Amino acid sequence: MMKHLQKLGKSLMLPVACLPVAGILMGIGYWIDPTGWGANNIIAAFLIKAGAVLIDNMAILFAIGVAVGMADDNDGTAALAGLVSWLSIQTMLNPATIEMFTGAEANAAFGKINNQFIGILTGLIGAICYNRFKHTKLPDALAFFSGKRSVAIVTVLITLVVSLVLFFIWPVIYTGLVIFGESIVSTGALGAGIYAFFNRLLIPVGLHHALNSVFWFDVAGISDLTKFWDGSGVLGQTGMYMAGFFPVMMFGLPGAALAMYHTAKTKKRKIAAGLLGAAALCSFFTGVTEPLEFSFMFLAPALYVVHALLTGISAFIVALLPIRAGFNFSAGFVDWLLSFKAPMAVNPWLLIPIGLVFGVIYYVVFRFLIVRMDLKTIGREDDEEDEMNIKLASNNFTAIAQTILEGLGGIDNLTSIDSCVTRLRLEIKDYTQVNEKKIKSAGVAGIIRPSKNSVQVVVGTQVQFVADELKRLVDQYTVR
Repeated sequence: MMKHLQKLGKSLMLPVACLPVAGILMGIGYWIDPTGWGANNIIAAFLIKAGAVLIDNMAILFAIGVAVGMADDNDGTAALAGLVSWLSIQTMLNPATIEMFTGAEANAAFGKINNQFIGILTGLIGAICYNRFKHTKLPDALAFFSGKRSVAIVTVLITLVVSLVLFFIWPVIYTGLVIFGESIVSTGALGAGIYAFFNRLLIPVGLHHALNSVFWFDVAGISDLTKFWDGSGVLGQTGMYMAGFFPVMMFGLPGAALAMYHTAKTKKRKIAAGLLGAAALCSFFTGVTEPLEFSFMFLAPALYVVHALLTGISAFIVALLPIRAGFNFSAGFVDWLLSFKAPMAVNPWLLIPIGLVFGVIYYVVFRFLIVRMDLKTIGREDDEEDEMNIKLASNNFTAIAQTILEGLGGIDNLTSIDSCVTRLRLEIKDYTQVNEKKIKSAGVAGIIRPSKNSVQVVVGTQVQFVADELKRLVDQYTVR
């Protein structure tokens, strides 16, 4: 299970890498024109729209990135399948479509179907369909649609079934979360903490919007976000469901990013610094946290649960104190600064010392857990540093792949082929058929057996060439 989650996490790195700059552009535009969001300033409008190109289409980026990353050979056909799956769900579960089907007003849940979870789900559907049907043979009359051309067709059919399932369960889960949110309104600061905890915990499945509708908007009459800015709330109370996010987004998550950077392997810190630094700046300045959260959400799920718990604690503590701040965009520096002018603001400056404390807590806790649990966050992949200098005995990658395949017990014993920076990562059916001596005769540097059904072959930096040849041999056998 963890292997698949980590592969999913790696697949998300490509779309996640382009998000920080987009978030910063939007944040600058919003800072220039916080009331009109570009309506009052052409420069602000340009920056906001430029950032929105990616931020507002995050789900599509995830669908394509996951589909390519989870495909056996990272083929572009999988990307097309992921996009087709995403478009299918967006069309079939669009509120207007639902109302056409049922003749009644669509449940509010369907207004939130364009989210990152659906992007990841459709990306997985696209990858699974590609991996399973890329070699499909059809009768001669339909031969044009054989192989990779069949993938998009099958993807649509499977996505329609998934859409039917979501049609029934998505509104039930969404409505259940709204009811849960309403039930904790009366618990004061404790409720704020519980809400913040689940707000973060539900982001991977895109259902945090259900709770947001209770506390930030008018589902339960709270409307924390609107009343904070228009002055129609209760001084000292309004803003309690937003203020606790500032210490986490401005300081906590950047502290976590620093911990991940410091625990990355020495030769990989430069790469880690690029992604983590940009994501941390985006989180601090704008409050857009997805680039950072999705960078460890699936690579190290335990850290994400800790992050959700710390967010809940922050919200609980801030709600107990005479501190109220709010946001129109997100809980970053821009909205914190703007909060000073809001009519319902109470001591927003106190969020800075509290945030600094949470920054230290995040750093210490994340660093401890990463090292203690050997979590595979960015820059901590399994490859040993000296493996970067390995040289194969020859450049005959076809011969090397053939020898490795024989040593694994043949094609029929091989179930999965993957690779990282220096290693082939292979899944097998029967470990007794593996001949390590035969594999080593290919001139590879070493063999690692993490589990009964896993084999890692240490190849070095030329691993991609060997992996490609190995996949080609398997494809040739499958086509026959």
